[in-house]
Amino acid sequence: MFLIPKNSLKLLLLIVLGNASIFTADAQQVSLARRQQDFVDLRFGMFIHYNIPTYMDQDWADPEASPAIFNPKKLNTDQWAKAAKSANMSYGCLTTKHHSGFAIWDTKTTDYSVMSSPYKKDVVKAYTESFRKAGLKVMLYFSILDTHHKIRPGQITPEKIDFIKAQISELMTNYGKIDALIIDGWDAPWSRISYDDVPFEEIYRLIKSIQPDCLVMDLNAAKYPAEALYYTDIKSYEQGAGQHIQKESNKLPALSCLPINTAWFWKTDFPTVPTKTADVLVDKMIKPLNDAYCNFILNVAPNRDGLIDDNALSTLAAIGSKWNNVGPVQALPVSEAPIISSNLAKKQAANSSWSDDMWIMDFANDDSFTTAWMSNPAVKEPWYEVSFKRDEAFNTIVIAEKKANIKAYRLEYNDNGIWKLILSGTDPSRIKIHRFNRVWSKKVRILIDKADKQVELAEFQVYNERR
Repeated sequence: MFLIPKNSLKLLLLIVLGNASIFTADAQQVSLARRQQDFVDLRFGMFIHYNIPTYMDQDWADPEASPAIFNPKKLNTDQWAKAAKSANMSYGCLTTKHHSGFAIWDTKTTDYSVMSSPYKKDVVKAYTESFRKAGLKVMLYFSILDTHHKIRPGQITPEKIDFIKAQISELMTNYGKIDALIIDGWDAPWSRISYDDVPFEEIYRLIKSIQPDCLVMDLNAAKYPAEALYYTDIKSYEQGAGQHIQKESNKLPALSCLPINTAWFWKTDFPTVPTKTADVLVDKMIKPLNDAYCNFILNVAPNRDGLIDDNALSTLAAIGSKWNNVGPVQALPVSEAPIISSNLAKKQAANSSWSDDMWIMDFANDDSFTTAWMSNPAVKEPWYEVSFKRDEAFNTIVIAEKKANIKAYRLEYNDNGIWKLILSGTDPSRIKIHRFNRVWSKKVRILIDKADKQVELAEFQVYNERR
C-alpha cells in the first residue's frame, strides 16, 4: 500500500479526466463516422411532404389555416412504405411540422395539430410503424421556423426555445429509433433565424442525449463551404433551391433532395402532369450522386386522401426495375467533426495589416463566406486579429479562405500583453480546422508566413467547443 501526496493526486486526477475527455471525444467521432458511412450506404430514400399545405395547393401554408381542412379520407401509410419498397428505397422521412407550424403528431405542446383536426390520429406514429414493418429506416423532418407560433426573426424568446425543445423531445422519445432528424428553416437567408437566436449546440446535444445514434441534418449547404461540416452531421443539398453538390470534388457525407413532381407538397395537377422519369432519376441522380458519397432522397407527396397518386407509384416501380441498392458505397474519406458551437469572433472588433482597397478587416468576421478581408499585395507578412470585450475561452479556430492560398501560418493568443503560440500550421486546404487545448484571451490572431497569392480571408472563426 502506498499514499499519493494530495497535490500529486489532484494532478493525476486532472490527467486522467483530461485523457478520458479526449478518449470520449475520439470515440464519439469514430461512432459518428460510422453512422455517416451507414447513411451514405443507404443510397436512396423517400421524402414525404405531407402536412397542412397539402390541403391549400401551396408549399407554404397560411399559418392561421384551420386544422379542420386536414381531413384525409383514406390515409394509408402502408401504401407509402410499399411504394418506397417498390423503388428499392432504404428509408423514409416525413414532414412532422413545416414552416406554418402544424404538427401531425399527438403533441402536448400545442392544440395546432392533427389531434384538433377531423382526422384526430397520430400520422407520425402510423408512418413510423409502417416503414419499420416494411424493413425501412425511419427519419423525420422538423422546421424551426414556425409562423403560426411566431417563431420567426425578432421574436425568439426563451419560452419559444423551450417550445422547440419540447417538440423535438416528443419526436425523439415517442416513436422508437429515429435514424436522422432533418431540420429546416434555420440559419437560411429566408428564415433569418440564426444558430445563436435558437442555439444550435443546445438542440444538437438534446437530440443526441435522447438518441445518441440519430444523425442531425440541417438543410444549410447554401451558406457554408462545401469542404467542411458546419452545423450538420451530413452536408445537405436542396436542388430546387439551386444547391448542387460538386460531384468530382466532394469528400463529405452528403444528401441531395428533389421532388418527383414540380413541387414539394401535393398540388391539384399532380395526378395529370407527368413525373420525372425513372431513367432521369436513376441515371442522372441516384447513380452519380452515390458515386460522390451522396445519398439521394426523392420527395413523393401524398394527396389529400393521404395516398400517393398512381403516376408517382408507376414511376417508383419503374425505378425499382432499373436500380437496386447493391451495397455500401466506397469508404468515406476521413473528415473533421462538425462545427456545432457559436462563433465567438462573429462581428467582434477586428484589426489587420494593410488591406487591399475596400476589403478591410471587418469582412473576415461578418458571418458571410461571400465577402473577405484581402491583404494588400505590398504586405509580405500579413496578419489578422480579433478582439473580444473580455477574456473568452476557446479551443477551435477555423481559417476559411476564398481560395486556398495560405501555405504557412501561426495562430497566437494574447496573455496579459504577451503573444503566445497556439500552433504553427501548413494545412493547404481552403478550410483549415484546428482544434487544440483550451486557452483564455481577449485577443487572437493569425500570422501568415507564406502564401502563394494574395490572401483573401473569408472568415476567421473562433469557437469554444464542449469536449
